[in-house]
Amino acid sequence: MLRLKEIKQSLLHVVFPHVCDGCGSDLLNLESNLCIRCLASLPETNFEMHSGNPVEKDFWGRLPLVGASAHLYFTKESLVQHLMHQLKYRGNNQIGLQLGRIMGNALNTSNRFNDIDALIPLPLFPSREKKRGYNQAKVLCDGMAEVLSLPVLAGVITRPQHTETQTKKGRIERWKNIEGIFCLIDPAAIRNKHLLLVDDVITTGATLEACGNELLTVENIRLSVATLCVASR
Repeated sequence: MLRLKEIKQSLLHVVFPHVCDGCGSDLLNLESNLCIRCLASLPETNFEMHSGNPVEKDFWGRLPLVGASAHLYFTKESLVQHLMHQLKYRGNNQIGLQLGRIMGNALNTSNRFNDIDALIPLPLFPSREKKRGYNQAKVLCDGMAEVLSLPVLAGVITRPQHTETQTKKGRIERWKNIEGIFCLIDPAAIRNKHLLLVDDVITTGATLEACGNELLTVENIRLSVATLCVASR
């Protein structure tokens, strides 16, 4: 029976090749989208282990957070950029789920995020989510939830307005670009909770700041932030 199972898996692999989303190798576990080599080469920050890390400092004086982290460094022409491109533009939500599980495991190693009550994916505006087919932050949350056993509250806050990219704007321009773009739908669902606001990448932090401040208008909220990656600095 074991031999028959191996033959079946080999035939399936020929017809439906299972290859690494990072390098294209076929030497990987059937349950993984990344081979061991790519997993080992992910540029981890270890920020989740340290209070006062660079992501937390980015929000000092802007957003009152319990904690903040980004799991990976992002650089151009890198493995991380390649995986992000697949998640955001190639419809590869499976890599997002695995990266979310990796984020969840990293947070589990730290005692700084132990009392989180729920995960909040940073919302996309509806036309972009419809075009993409999903919100990549929600996919990451779904992967994290498998590890952390936490609810994902995706309908609590929405982003009905389209905004331009933030990366080339100054601080005042960024605030004008995002002012009032988030709308709370169900404040009662998050009252008295410690929330983890999740996104794929932090650049200026202005969008997370705007969403976080809207969440903090609800009574007795505590807020933390976790992103998959941050620009290498």
